[in-house]
Amino acid sequence: METTLPEEATSFLESWPNCPNKEAFAVLAQEMTGQSDVSLDFKARPGVSYSLRSKRSGQKEDLFCMIDVIDDDPQDRWLSVCFFAQMITDPDEMGDIVPGGLLGQDGYCFDLDCSVSDDVAYIRTRIREAYANCL
Repeated sequence: METTLPEEATSFLESWPNCPNKEAFAVLAQEMTGQSDVSLDFKARPGVSYSLRSKRSGQKEDLFCMIDVIDDDPQDRWLSVCFFAQMITDPDEMGDIVPGGLLGQDGYCFDLDCSVSDDVAYIRTRIREAYANCL
């Protein structure tokens, strides 16, 4: 059974004008919802960010992946997809290391300011990797 997006996240997506970053968000969110033992939490902070957080059942940490939609300009939103450093690898060194910056732990964040299919595919692989390594 697939996980579904929280109602607030679905409403947010419906209200977001079509753009490449909206498409990237939808693809990455779909990667998280494709697992049966995942719960999703959506935190809206209009004017700052909209955050979709995924957690696997039995996981000790608060999340295995977080997709932030940065809302400093609603017409030009961009994405920051973050993981705990111990859950993923970054063989192409596309992420930014964030010491202590993800809920107090070291993390990796991947910023997307447009939907480049290779970048989205790379991050989808990191989501699967984090899911596999979060228990």
